[in-house]
This record gives sequence, structure tokens and C-alpha cells, in this order.
Amino acid sequence: MKKHSILLLLSFCFLHFSQAQVLSEREQSRVVDEILNERFSVLLPQLMQRTGIDMWVIISREYNEDPVLKTMLPSTWLSARRTTMLVFYNDTIKKQVEKLAIARYNVGESIKAAWDMTRFPDQWDALKDIVQTREPRKIALNTSVDFGHADGLDHSHYEMFMNMLPAKFKTRVVSAESLAVGWLESRTEREMQVYPQLVKISHDIIAEGFSAKVITPGITTTDDLVWWFRQKVTSMGLSTWFHPSVAVQRNDTANFEHLRSFSNRPKDDVIRPGDLLHVDFGITYLRLNTDVQQHAYVLKPGETDAPASIKKAFASSNRLQDILTNQFKTGRSGNEMLLAAIKQAKSEGIVPSIYTHPLGLHGHAAGPTIGMWDKQDGVPGSGDYKLYPNTAYSIELNSSTLIPEWGKEIRIMLEEDGFYDGKTFRYIGGRQQKMLLVKYF
Repeated sequence: MKKHSILLLLSFCFLHFSQAQVLSEREQSRVVDEILNERFSVLLPQLMQRTGIDMWVIISREYNEDPVLKTMLPSTWLSARRTTMLVFYNDTIKKQVEKLAIARYNVGESIKAAWDMTRFPDQWDALKDIVQTREPRKIALNTSVDFGHADGLDHSHYEMFMNMLPAKFKTRVVSAESLAVGWLESRTEREMQVYPQLVKISHDIIAEGFSAKVITPGITTTDDLVWWFRQKVTSMGLSTWFHPSVAVQRNDTANFEHLRSFSNRPKDDVIRPGDLLHVDFGITYLRLNTDVQQHAYVLKPGETDAPASIKKAFASSNRLQDILTNQFKTGRSGNEMLLAAIKQAKSEGIVPSIYTHPLGLHGHAAGPTIGMWDKQDGVPGSGDYKLYPNTAYSIELNSSTLIPEWGKEIRIMLEEDGFYDGKTFRYIGGRQQKMLLVKYF
């Protein structure tokens, strides 16, 4: 009896500690602010040095927030306040970055209030004084043609800023694109300690959803499963940055086109034995995001594994992942990596489609675009952006393979989250190399 009780206790502890724990709201707030302060104190000076920008001005209005500014607000600020003005100045003489808010109060712990209302009743006059007293060589504003994330300065504030700026500084105004994208795409050491937990949570939720615990063939529909994923995320105290999708490929006459998976898939498609299931799913936690696509096969009575032809198709997409991530080298553009990977894949007899994107503070994040599903010959603008170290990516792609017994091609659409440290690429929480199996009998 005593031995049995100990085994039960050990089993309980194993189950308890093997499950990813979601922090309370208060603890999440603490971690978010700690990470943010690290980004300001360590990352920001490095990026300002790298880009040669000595003054970065961010202006944003409440409820019309600049995407960059939203990533800089303390955890207890859910929006900007009135007109929020932030100035970051790299003082090369003092060898420090000033972090200033043209506000009556500090913006979190790192950004100090710098508006003396007795001297400057008008907020814009206070901003002008900061510019004039520091004499920056470059004044960077969040404007960008290629990156929406870096184009957050609205037209009204741009005009107001330029009208306020003394004439001698107007020619010093530049786009902050390189700095804004660098800020968004760069992952810190602390963030990369946290990220595996996000990926584990995502993988665990998918594994549960693609199981007999949730799926009853002949009854459960794809829409049932989609909403199960949404409810699971909410019930765990998490959020998601996009609505999940679940799609089916099976032995029928329907062709599985890319758009069919994401926008034209049948609603309430009843899941059957012999189906190949696909999910696109991600979570938001501690201001970071995941983006994962995996597959499961619904076993038919008498089966113990997926058909060999489908497993072979799955292996082709795993190989395509390897081909792409082997292209990751600092300084290469997204387009260079895309075209080299596609060329090699085709030489190996793989029918590839690659549409990989940066990942981090946004799901579809800033950084080098490595293909789009409808642009396999390169993406002008964001595809020309270079690869930098300490950046994260959602390795998203598919390959088409003929399934002889079905008389048609299927697409194995995979997406897994990874990190490039400047030398090597690694998957943050591993990747799917075997299909999940739904066994209900």
C-alpha cells in the first residue's frame, strides 16, 4: 500500500511538472517589465550604434498606437496616453542612451519624464528643446515603405513634427526603418529563456486537440476543433494573435490548394477515419508569439500507423525544412535564401513552396521575408532585408507529393518556430518529425 501510494504521488508530480505552467497576471506583468528593461538597457544601445542613428523620436496617439511604441509600453499600460512622445538619444560623449518621455510622468522604469511644464506649457515646444539642446546628426522617425511595423508615425504627427522642427534640422530627418526593424526582430537572452515555454505550450495544446480526447470520428467537425483550440487558449489565461484553422485531406476528388486550407475550406467538415488533419495555431504570451502548423492522421480500424506514402510525403517537408534552414547565414537576404533553397529542393525532386517569416513581438513580424506562398521568385522590399543574428523565425512551407492509392497529390504544410544565433539555426522547442496519430478504438 505504501509503495503504491508513493508511485501515485510520483506519477502526479511528473504530470504536474511536465505541464507548462502559465503565470498569473501579476507574475506575467513582472516578467514583461523585466524583459522590457533589459531590452532598453542592453539591446537599444547596440542597435543605435549599429544603425548610426543618434536620435529616435516616436510619437503616437492613444488608441492609434505605433506598432513599435506598443512594444515599449510598460505592462500596466494597455495603450498610449493622450499624445505619447518618446525620445531616445545616443550620447556618444557620455556613452549612454538617454530615454526620455515628453510627458508629466515616467513611462515605466526605463523612460523618464522630461517635460518641464513651467518652461514649456506646449508639449511640442518641450520636444523642440530636446532636439535643439542635443544637436542630433540624424533624427529618425517611424516611416517605412517596406515594413508596416516601422511605419507607425501618422500623417498628422509627421506634419506637426516637421512644422515644429527648426529649419537647420529638417535635412537630418531620416527613416527609422533599420532601427525599428532591429528593435522588433532582435531577441534577448531572457526572451530566449522564455520562448521554449511558449512553444511547448503550443505543441502540448495541438497534441491534446489532435487526440481521441477531443476528436470522435464521424461526429467531431473541423469547426468544432477550431473552437476547441480557441477555448483552450482562453481557459489557460492565454491569447492568440490569429484565429486557428483546421483542414482535412482525404481520399476523395477534392484538390488541396493552398487557399483552400486558409480561406476556402469547407465548414463543419466531419472528421473521418483515414483523414489527414492539418492545424495552423499560435499563442501570445509574455508579449511573444508562436506560429505552428502540424499534421495528424486518424487511424482506421486495424491500422497502427499512417500509410507509408503519407509518411514519405511528410519526410519530404521535413527535408525541405533542412534545406531552407541550412541557407541561414548572416548578411544574406530573404530572397537569396529563398531562391537557393527552392533550387536545391527541386534538384532533389521535391516540389517546394516556402513562405517563412520572422517571429517575435508580432506573429508576422519585422525582418527578412523568405518567400510568400504566391511569390516564390522573391519578395521586393522586405525580401531584400538581410539576416541578422539573434532573430527568430517561423519556418513555414509545404511540399506536394503524389499519394498513389488516393490518385492525387497532398500537401504537407509545416510550420515550426526557430532561432538563429548568428552561427547556427535551431528549433526553439523541436519540430514535428512524425505525424500525430488519432486512435479512437
